[in-house]
Amino acid sequence: MFLDHPTITATSASTEPDRIERLNRVYGYVVGLADHLQNPDFISKIWQIHDHKGTLMVVWLQPPTNEEKGYFEKAWSSKLGDSSHSVEHEMKGVKA
Repeated sequence: MFLDHPTITATSASTEPDRIERLNRVYGYVVGLADHLQNPDFISKIWQIHDHKGTLMVVWLQPPTNEEKGYFEKAWSSKLGDSSHSVEHEMKGVKA
């Protein structure tokens, strides 16, 4: 079992708890997709996922591949996510 899952946060989470619930669904989708595509080391690259007013922010510990970025874009644009393509990626400690 992997215990070091990323931190999941959202702007206005205290007044809109459904944002955290949505992020948990998106994270589950992404992990399932990575597992299906046989990319088990993927999870350890992610530091945090954050919903900032409908934009999914993914903070990485290690540089992701375009395919790995695509996992989040696919999940966020699905009905489980925000149904949008608003996803931003950055490295921990480096602002885009």
